[in-house]
Amino acid sequence: MKRRGYGFLLLFLHILRAVTALEKIVSKPGENVTLSCIYPGREFSLDNLRVYWQIADDEDTGPCSVVHALISGQDNESLQCSQFKNRTQLFWDKLGDGNFSLLLFNVRRNDEHTYQCVVMQTIEYTKVIHQEQVDLSLAASYSQPILSGPIRNSYSTGEEVTFSCRSDNGYPEPNVYWINRTDNTLLSQSDFNITQHPNGTYSVLSTLKVKATSDMQIECFIENKILQENTSANYTEEMQSNGSSTGSHKDPAKSGQGAQAAAVVSVVILMAFLTVLICWLWRRRSSQLVSYTGNKALHLCD
Repeated sequence: MKRRGYGFLLLFLHILRAVTALEKIVSKPGENVTLSCIYPGREFSLDNLRVYWQIADDEDTGPCSVVHALISGQDNESLQCSQFKNRTQLFWDKLGDGNFSLLLFNVRRNDEHTYQCVVMQTIEYTKVIHQEQVDLSLAASYSQPILSGPIRNSYSTGEEVTFSCRSDNGYPEPNVYWINRTDNTLLSQSDFNITQHPNGTYSVLSTLKVKATSDMQIECFIENKILQENTSANYTEEMQSNGSSTGSHKDPAKSGQGAQAAAVVSVVILMAFLTVLICWLWRRRSSQLVSYTGNKALHLCD
């Protein structure tokens, strides 16, 4: 009977709650977040306080909307929704100073709600003395996209080629756009795959198939609407009329062969120089030796 009375009281509070400024918080999945509720300038006795944290946008919460309840200085877990068990905590050392903020651990996808803090005082009669609302959203930045395109010299104009664009560890699901930068037209992706990680973030892989042109300039955009972030990567490939690629791209195989040939030539030149130097030194020493022995023979003859 007592629990039904608490439920009626919470419903009554939900209907009659005062209009307050809505604070908006953005958190990453898996993080701990503090939902702020502060009534400064007064000192409170916990024995005369009731603090309720509840979900305000309760159209999707079902029969339970209580996130945390403090009654007469004690946490009341019997009223708490099961999905918040062992995941909430008040700041006990600050309650007497009017700080009724709530710490929510390990934020999940289904924690995205508007939360309401209701503080009641029970001295002569029960009255609401403070209310606040906090809107919690989840978001995480996506990594710099990795754009892969066709290998140089592996295609010709008019041939269908495939591009892929990958980005990781973001939230929520992003919008992916492909743009042809030669005329700034929007291209339709051919395939889209999304993977959710244990911490709630996503990795996305989008593919694009287009006809190759003589001056392909393709750009991939990853948009995170909540954070209002756009990250992009681009591919530029200029082609000659005979179909061979030019521009800033270098052929790693050819570059390696050229460097190897240059090294061999340098070694040959160095060996030839050392051979000439050794021969010259040997001849000079030999001539000095002959001159010395000849002079010695003449002296003996005298």
